[in-house]
Amino acid sequence: MLKAEQVGASFGSGKQFVEAIRDVSFELRQGETLAIVGPSGCGKSTLFNVIAGLLKPTRGHVEVAGIRVDDAAGHVGYMLQKDLLLPWRSVIDNVMLGLEVRGAARQTSRDIAMKLIRAYGLNGFENAKPATLSGGMRQRVAIMRTLAFDPQVILLDEPFSALDFQTRLLLQADVSRIIAENGKSAILVTHDIGEAIAMADRVLVLSARPATVRALHVINLPKAGRDPVALRTDAAFQAYFAKIWADLEMPAAAT
Repeated sequence: MLKAEQVGASFGSGKQFVEAIRDVSFELRQGETLAIVGPSGCGKSTLFNVIAGLLKPTRGHVEVAGIRVDDAAGHVGYMLQKDLLLPWRSVIDNVMLGLEVRGAARQTSRDIAMKLIRAYGLNGFENAKPATLSGGMRQRVAIMRTLAFDPQVILLDEPFSALDFQTRLLLQADVSRIIAENGKSAILVTHDIGEAIAMADRVLVLSARPATVRALHVINLPKAGRDPVALRTDAAFQAYFAKIWADLEMPAAAT
């Protein structure tokens, strides 16, 4: 569904030269959630921007369904750390926003938005303004807005980092379920190892900057009905956590 081939990204020149990413390659499969973790400042956000088509790589390329991401407008949707809902628009108007930008008919956009609102627990709040919603409800609106224009790949850039711990756990399960029900493929960029294990089918571990692929872990836990709270007491969860933590702590000289 998505393929990164020897992606590299650097900035500046001379004494100001910074190499953020070096020869990063991976694949995202149909219906899979791939989590990307790495040390703070390793280049996760830079890689996210390359995957999203917001930043042109210095080397290599990213393809979505065989199309270079630069030309794959509408194939990738992304959900950021902040929900970025427009405060003057209602819930339904925020969900419709992407469709409006793409020129979809208003009634068609409204029908799609209402279907999502009913499906994901916000029926009765369609005319509410964002300021009246909880943080979790706002993030649910953000994921519905992303799903509305039916992208093939959804990018999640630490989407729960601004929420309290309890709400984060609840939304991890909620967003995983929504993505699975819609048959989407997703990439989750996060600094939270537990979140990566709870939501992903595979976890890609990056090294310190310049980011390279240090390890790839297949998460052999039942995907359906994963409970982020119960998982944390599971011996398998703890074993994955320890392995990924060890990869992150590995000194640069050992890469």
